[in-house]
Amino acid sequence: MNLLTAPLGVTPLLIVGAVLFVCGAVCMATKRNALGVLMGIELVLNGANVNFVAFSNPTLRADSQFSLGLDGQLIALFVIVLAAAEAAVALAIVLNLYNNHATVDLDRADELKG
Repeated sequence: MNLLTAPLGVTPLLIVGAVLFVCGAVCMATKRNALGVLMGIELVLNGANVNFVAFSNPTLRADSQFSLGLDGQLIALFVIVLAAAEAAVALAIVLNLYNNHATVDLDRADELKG
């Protein structure tokens, strides 16, 4: 049995998705740098995407015994588009923070003036 061509089950994908999600959550909680927090958010979204793709496995389709009726690939595509929009808005906010404070440290962003 070749490990590179053998079909991948749902469990390894769920484990990878959970690891990505936890790494992103830890990164968001511990980083003070705005760019580090953005990278943590992207890791969390990618962990969720891996889980959505895992749930689109043919063994979990509606016509199988374990029917969840999820079409995870479309949901993952939607999450990718949402993440791109979120990154664009967040980078604009970070650039504005850098222009006003000459740093991207989130502790210095405690004043929210218009």
